[in-house]
Amino acid sequence: MPHCFSFIVPAVIALAISLAPNAHAEQVDAGKLSEMVRVLASDEFEGRAPGGPGEEKTIAYLVKQFAALGLEPGGERGGWTQAVPLVHTRIANDPDIRFTVGKQDHLLRQAVDIAIETSRPVDTISINSAPLVFVGFGATAPERGWDDYGDIDLQGKVAVFLVNDPDFAAVEGEAVAGVFGNRRMTYYGRWAYKFEEAKRRGALGALVIHEDEAAGYGWTVAASAPGENFSIVRSPDSAQPLSLKGWLHNDAAERLFAGAGLNLDEHRVLARRPDFQAFELKGVTFSAQLLVDTNYIESNNVLALLPGTKHKDETLMVASHWDAYGHGEPDAQNRTIRPGANDDALGTAGVLELARVLKAEAPLERSVVFAVWTAEESGLLGSAAYAANPVYPLEKTVANFTLDILQTAGPARDVILVGEGQSDLEGDLERAAAAQNRVVTPENLPENGLFFRADHFSMAREGVPVLLIMGIAGGADLVEGGRAAGDAWIADYIGNCYHQTCDAWDPDWDLRGAVQDIELFHSIVRDLGSSRRWPQWKTTSEFHAVRAASDAARAPGP
Repeated sequence: MPHCFSFIVPAVIALAISLAPNAHAEQVDAGKLSEMVRVLASDEFEGRAPGGPGEEKTIAYLVKQFAALGLEPGGERGGWTQAVPLVHTRIANDPDIRFTVGKQDHLLRQAVDIAIETSRPVDTISINSAPLVFVGFGATAPERGWDDYGDIDLQGKVAVFLVNDPDFAAVEGEAVAGVFGNRRMTYYGRWAYKFEEAKRRGALGALVIHEDEAAGYGWTVAASAPGENFSIVRSPDSAQPLSLKGWLHNDAAERLFAGAGLNLDEHRVLARRPDFQAFELKGVTFSAQLLVDTNYIESNNVLALLPGTKHKDETLMVASHWDAYGHGEPDAQNRTIRPGANDDALGTAGVLELARVLKAEAPLERSVVFAVWTAEESGLLGSAAYAANPVYPLEKTVANFTLDILQTAGPARDVILVGEGQSDLEGDLERAAAAQNRVVTPENLPENGLFFRADHFSMAREGVPVLLIMGIAGGADLVEGGRAAGDAWIADYIGNCYHQTCDAWDPDWDLRGAVQDIELFHSIVRDLGSSRRWPQWKTTSEFHAVRAASDAARAPGP
């Protein structure tokens, strides 16, 4: 990956930060960050795939680092880890998938017309002539006065969704305009929510109609690994996932609606009306015959604890993910390891640096948990496993701070806020940024739903207030080159190296911007760590009601 930024030695970085307002004794060290990334992104760690040969080395490295800092084991049974058993499923055959209109079958080609997968660890999946239900955007949002489902019964049926929110494509004058945040995606627009709601309502499967702009990526991305899925192992007596889920190409969706005597574009508009109600597509059924290969993986989260002095049972969480993509297809240089240096070895190094700095300073009254998750790249699975079985009660988790991709192009005049309007932690971020003579800038593509695509979201959906720093959420206003340089850095990274072999450690990284962002979290954690304040969700947030349900468990402030 080409770079045009010179390396700034740690001493210069330390001097610059020491001149900032509210400076403290310990500083985040760019040299230490770089060295940790060099190790984690080395060929020895083989791309840090969960369950792969690099996992054992990664876990050992992280535990050694935390122990050397003098932190306590923060995992299960007094250890450093939390077990995350995973199941990997893969559709093994060229699946037989079809719509039937009347007596005429319309075959659907995997990765061309449809991209489906399953989370069920079974040998075969057979769906025969299941009714199809168009559920519009599939949103049930009582706080917004919206319900797409009405009285429809999804038992034994396949739900068909539009992607994103009801107001994503709304025009001025439509009743829905602004109801779901305009261009900012809400949780209801995320495909994961749509699948979960279909499962909750008893559907056999769920298909989301793909649109490039509304999804935030093209069909080639949506269908990049058809038929493969990772999920958390479920007990036999727990609720089972959908038999199948996935994306339906827009062209195939148009043919489906035409077969039912309907026009898809017209129903996109009708689905934006508050009085829309889901309905069955008459005369059309869905069938699929799949063979499934299954294997099981034992993976682990790593957890370290910095105990508080007075309110030990109240925790702040600083987190990243240790996993990357392991080996892949050879690139032009015949490299197969996808080392995930920025995504997210650099974020993990940031967590370790925060742990070092906080341990060296005066102790906090509240405890701090440092979490490094597995299987983020497989669907936030490590953090989801923790959220389902937390080591520290979520109702007494003050907040979660997640580092996932930091920019390596130098200091910035601003910090990018992901998920504007969610919680009053945004005020904390503004104050911390102002102390660095920086401002907060909202992400530039809120319709892409980055707020729902990193590990902090697993905590958010359980009611824990969260902040995410993600360097690809918007082009930073760089001190050297301004917004144009920030946009160029993102275009280079996303266009050339994101999830690829060239996401590799570079000794010429300019990590002053990464240091700035890690210091923001340090400032907020120190402030909250010895306060009685509990950050709150905005009343308009999708997660406000979840947190409110556990209000009684939290000690009130002064």
